[in-house]
Amino acid sequence: MKQLIKVEVKEPQYLVDTDVTYAQVDKWFGHMKQDLKLDIIYPEHAEKRPCIVWICGGAWVEMEKSAHLVYLCDLARQGFVVASVQYRTSNEVKFPGQLEDVKAAIRYLRAHSDFYGIDPEHFGVMGESAGGHLTAMTALTGKRKEFDRGAYLEYSSEVQAAIPWYLPADLSKMPCGDPDELAAAPESLLIGKHAVIHAEDALSASPISYAAKDAPPMLLLHGTDDHTVPYEQSERMYEALEQAGADVSLIALEGADHADLPFFQREVWEIITKFFKEKLG
Repeated sequence: MKQLIKVEVKEPQYLVDTDVTYAQVDKWFGHMKQDLKLDIIYPEHAEKRPCIVWICGGAWVEMEKSAHLVYLCDLARQGFVVASVQYRTSNEVKFPGQLEDVKAAIRYLRAHSDFYGIDPEHFGVMGESAGGHLTAMTALTGKRKEFDRGAYLEYSSEVQAAIPWYLPADLSKMPCGDPDELAAAPESLLIGKHAVIHAEDALSASPISYAAKDAPPMLLLHGTDDHTVPYEQSERMYEALEQAGADVSLIALEGADHADLPFFQREVWEIITKFFKEKLG
C-alpha cells in the first residue's frame, strides 16, 4: 500500500538530555571534584513551560536519577519541562548536603531557562521516599538561604508546588526497633547521629519542623499499608501544614505498600498532572 498523508504539526519535538552536569562538589576529603548530573526532558523551540524536578528515592543511601524516565516523559508531554536530579547519598555527605544539591539543580535550571524553554517563575518538585523527604524540604525552605550553596546563587531555589510521595516527615519518629540497629537506620546515617537519641538534630532535618502558612501548595501521596515509612508520617505532615494554614491535600492509596505498583498507574499520574497544571498554570 502506498499513501500520501499531510500531518498537521501540533506538538514540538521533545528531547531527552542525560547526564547534564549542574554542579561540582568536593569529593575524597576535598582533594577532588565530583560532577552532579541531571536528566532533562524538554520541547525544542516551544513556548516556555513550568519545570518539574523529580527526586529519586533510596533511603538516602543510593539513588538512580534515570530509573523513572518513562513516566517523566509522559509528564513532559502534558506541558512541562521535567528534570530528574542526582544528589549525594548519606555515605558521601551528611544532611543538609542532599538538600543543597537539589537546590543547586533548581538554580542551574533557572539560570538555563532560556535554553530549555523553562518558565522560571513556575517550578514544581516531586519525589519518592527519601526523595519525598527532599521534595518537602525543598518546598518548605525556599526562602531560607542557609541551604543555598555553590554556583548560580543569584537565582532562587524556591518552588511553587510540591508532591512528596510516602515521605519521612519526622525523622525522630520513624519505626523503632533494636536501639543498636536504629543507630544504623537510614535517618541516622543521613544526619550522622542516632536519630532517636539526637532527636533535636533529627527534627532539624525533618520537613515537619518547617511547616508554615506560606508553604507552596503540597499534595501528599502515601499508601495505607506502607511497611517502610508508616502512613502516619504523611498524616502528621498534613496536620502540621493544615494547622499552619497552608494549602495541603493528602491522598491515601488504599492497601498500597512502599513504592508499590499503584503509584505507577495512569490514574495516579493523572492526579499528579492535574495538580501541577492547577498550581503551576
